[in-house]
Amino acid sequence: MPANAVVIGVDSSTQSTKAAFTDAETGRLLAVGRAPHRVSGAGGARETDPEVWWAALAEAVAAGLKELDGLGVTAPAVTGIAVAGQQHGLVVLDRAGTPLRPALLWNDTRSAPQAASLTEALGGRDAWTARTGSVPVASMTATKWQWLRENEPAVADAAAAVRLPHDFLTERLAGVAATDPGDASGTCWYSTATGAYDPVLLDLVGLDAALLPPVAPTGGTRVGSLTAAAAERLGLPAGIAVAAGTGDNMAAAVGLGLGGAGLLDHPVLSIGTSGTVFAATPTRPASAALAGFAAADGTYLPLACTLNCTLAVDKVASLLGLDREAAEAGGEVVLLPYLDGERTPDLPGASGLLTGLRHTTTRQQILGAAYEGAAVTVLRALDEVLRACGQDPAAPDTAARPLRLVGGGAMGRHWVETVRRLSGRPLLIPSSGELVALGAAALAAAAATGEDAVALAAGWGAGSGKELPAVERDVEAWERVSSVLGRASGSLLGG
Repeated sequence: MPANAVVIGVDSSTQSTKAAFTDAETGRLLAVGRAPHRVSGAGGARETDPEVWWAALAEAVAAGLKELDGLGVTAPAVTGIAVAGQQHGLVVLDRAGTPLRPALLWNDTRSAPQAASLTEALGGRDAWTARTGSVPVASMTATKWQWLRENEPAVADAAAAVRLPHDFLTERLAGVAATDPGDASGTCWYSTATGAYDPVLLDLVGLDAALLPPVAPTGGTRVGSLTAAAAERLGLPAGIAVAAGTGDNMAAAVGLGLGGAGLLDHPVLSIGTSGTVFAATPTRPASAALAGFAAADGTYLPLACTLNCTLAVDKVASLLGLDREAAEAGGEVVLLPYLDGERTPDLPGASGLLTGLRHTTTRQQILGAAYEGAAVTVLRALDEVLRACGQDPAAPDTAARPLRLVGGGAMGRHWVETVRRLSGRPLLIPSSGELVALGAAALAAAAATGEDAVALAAGWGAGSGKELPAVERDVEAWERVSSVLGRASGSLLGG
């Protein structure tokens, strides 16, 4: 790696693209370019034209280069690039690499019936976890492909390539098809048991393996070089290293220094559009309650994801005419803010549920109840992640291990207070707010140098930050929300 080398980590999320220009030696963020995405759809549909992602990547890189130039650093210093993308999305391309239709995003719930039929077709939840580590739910790519086959068969038949969002962008950069074990493990046609695409599952969903990209050994593996066409579009040097890249959750784990060359079995809670809990562990998870993903570095990433987190709470705040920080503890009120259906628990048709209103209930308490409902839902899933790591969630040594709080919500006072109060755990809030992009930057540096991405990120210290001691757990609020969630039938929630 030349002196003063720079690598670019791209975070292509649901709502936007960020391009983090990072000092390859120290991990210091030098510049971050940003560009928004457009998401369309109603009634469970969530779609984006993949060309929007490519245009946003170019816009974000241009903005980052402009900021970098102000520091006296120019484009020739860049030596590598990697993309971390939103997981599970279905991208179908023609022979020229042009999208045949908008991508079906992870939070598109129209494929819930296909998820149920696929689960049954293979013999139930246990049969799926034995092969993939995960059970099909509406977010998984295989269910979206099945939906496409049943609802738009002409498009499915015309597909010359099937990609995940980050695969699509990596191919635009390097001109070669590639993915990694981490993002591939979220498709439900890749087996974490064998480390390869599963021919039985491909046959089940009628998908030719030739349409899929080869799986690189890790997300930091160099899969190619930036093509002349991509270099011209982005204003970067042609020939720089392009890493396989990975999914956004896997990149966040790398950015935190979680993995075989870093920390194992340390839990993370990400508060964003979705609420996500995960940990890197050496043991392959096989719990039907979790997504048993592979990590980007050869370890595993048991993960649980809820669909309703910051956006759902912000919607409640908007309906109440309140600032999001104007919340108070919910009192007797319980609000399950399942505005977009729910993934954990698996209730794709669910809607929000409000109960416990009194004459004395205030708007601020209702908003506080929305925070509590979202937080309890994701913290219940945390216990299952800890069990997958071989830990007892109630054991004192487990409870004493800091919960790393990341994502946009980690910058919100009431989110932090709610998680701290309902978890009863110490929190660690990393100082960097761009962990997905930093994780991608570590993958780019690994591709450029051949070093281990997790070891690089751990050396950068991106996972360090502010520590908050544990407070006494609010057991009353926990049991109030859990009781409603346990008693609410699928019919009451609309699931």
